[in-house]
Amino acid sequence: MPIYEYICNDCGERYERIVMSKTLVIACPKCASAKHTLQLSVFAAPSNGAKSSASSNSASTGGCCSGACGCRH
Repeated sequence: MPIYEYICNDCGERYERIVMSKTLVIACPKCASAKHTLQLSVFAAPSNGAKSSASSNSASTGGCCSGACGCRH
């Protein structure tokens, strides 16, 4: 069951919904509008708590983008 993130086109409210069917009508919880835009979202993968050598090397060079974006890996 995918969780989708939306932003309401009428009031700007951000919300999430579990979508079990493509025919499900999604409405904004704030204004009840059905006009929304599907947002790109980031997902998390399960971890066993151990760091790989690749992530250790990235951390020493400033992260995934050399620290330019402010991320801290």
